[in-house]
Amino acid sequence: MTGFVVRRIGHTLLVLFCVATVSFFIVRLAGDPVQQMLPPEATAEQEATLRASLGFDRPLPEQYVSYMTGLLSLDFGQSVFFHRPAFEVIMERLPLTVDLAVAALAFTLVVSIPAGIVAAVKRGSATDTSVMASVLVGQSTPAFWVGILLILIFAVNLQWLPASGTGSPAHLVLPAVTLGLYSAAMIARLLRSSLIDVLGEDYIRTARAKGLSGFRAVTSHGLRNASLPVVTVVGLEVGSLLGGAILTEQVFSWPGIGRLTVEAITYRDYPLMQATVLFLAAVFVVVNLIVDLSYALLDPRVRLS
Repeated sequence: MTGFVVRRIGHTLLVLFCVATVSFFIVRLAGDPVQQMLPPEATAEQEATLRASLGFDRPLPEQYVSYMTGLLSLDFGQSVFFHRPAFEVIMERLPLTVDLAVAALAFTLVVSIPAGIVAAVKRGSATDTSVMASVLVGQSTPAFWVGILLILIFAVNLQWLPASGTGSPAHLVLPAVTLGLYSAAMIARLLRSSLIDVLGEDYIRTARAKGLSGFRAVTSHGLRNASLPVVTVVGLEVGSLLGGAILTEQVFSWPGIGRLTVEAITYRDYPLMQATVLFLAAVFVVVNLIVDLSYALLDPRVRLS
């Protein structure tokens, strides 16, 4: 078990190293970052000042070593637009993104788990067909369109919920539903498929033969054994909810990390762009690490292997 954990942590660190290296060189291969950050009418003196402040006047190997060394102390560089450390700007926006991701994940699980269980137990029935039709709609509808539609219905026409901004739990409802709808549909479909396979196993029939109710057989025996692929997808979706909410945050003017990434691109703030890319990659790989380690708790075969 210790070797398994060490290997997974090693893979995580290797991925982060590769992401940091690639993001560092892509910014420089795209052209002179200083010329892209400044307006066309900028003078040569302004270019030289900015280049020196960002350290772009030093040899490339020296810049790379300095950048990687700074990452060890969480120094992502100085934001050109905000005139503050990039890590500090990200940490300032992180709580709002976490709030949105947690709300979206809660909506995802509350909707997907009951839907997947009902569809699997009622396989082939009208209920199963209705659930699967809803899942298909949820997976095929673009998030930005869902967000605009929810704003028109619940904020503009009915005026039940705010259309944008932050400040109260009500502001979370529409963006959380928008962000979690696709994930809920995908997890419900996967859980249904996994449960259908598990419910045909001998130990489920044995449990039913011993007098266990259908509900207890599904929840006590079937659900846990069908959860491994679901845990994988939920883990990936947590990373997506934390790092992939760019469209949702833009539609609802939610000032999280997704919107911060768009602002960094808009303002050509390359140090902040590198920081957000690396931070989002770190979220994905850390969540994947947690999912890998959770396998050992859910399936004894993983511990034995």
